[in-house]
Amino acid sequence: MKIEQYCVGQVGTNCYFAINEACNEVLIVDPGDSAGMLAEKIRQEGLLPRAILLTHGHFDHAMAAEELAGMFGVKIYAHEAEQEVLRQPRLNVSAMIGRRDTYHADIFVKDGEELELAGMPCKVLHTPGHTAGGCCYYFEQDKTLFSGDTLFCQSVGRTDFPGGSMAQIVRSIKEKLLTLPDDVRVYPGHMDATTIGFERVQNPFIV
Repeated sequence: MKIEQYCVGQVGTNCYFAINEACNEVLIVDPGDSAGMLAEKIRQEGLLPRAILLTHGHFDHAMAAEELAGMFGVKIYAHEAEQEVLRQPRLNVSAMIGRRDTYHADIFVKDGEELELAGMPCKVLHTPGHTAGGCCYYFEQDKTLFSGDTLFCQSVGRTDFPGGSMAQIVRSIKEKLLTLPDDVRVYPGHMDATTIGFERVQNPFIV
């Protein structure tokens, strides 16, 4: 897997391309803004989009998803517990920036569900705490985790938005993410990449 990172939107969200170099197929993770720029990158590189994966439904992760899905004819994936967040501006916090956006997903996944997308196996890990249906996408073969706003480098996602819970996000990380091998590379929704092993000993919220 080749990973490309693009910082998009007014709060600096990491959007990722997870590319299967064997076939040039790509998964788009958390396209929170800049649909035109992302589409141009896809076309320039000759990539073949196969799905859009949302780690959660906040505006800064979901705002460009529908436009990109329409451009490339792909489905949007999200966890089943995130449906209300996607639909309600108060919960997806678009209301905080003066918008009244509603978002959607085409396919709602469950905790532990195994997906095969762009020729790459992926496991869904439900990690509530930042939002009710926040989730991470774990690519075991590539030792790669897209953690959204659950786990950051030496930090965790905010829990002061509607539906957030510090106790819940810490439990999610300890019970779901810290069970992964130390050498799993973590690609978060904001800030720099990290590893499970580093966070296990250096993250002040969970040690």
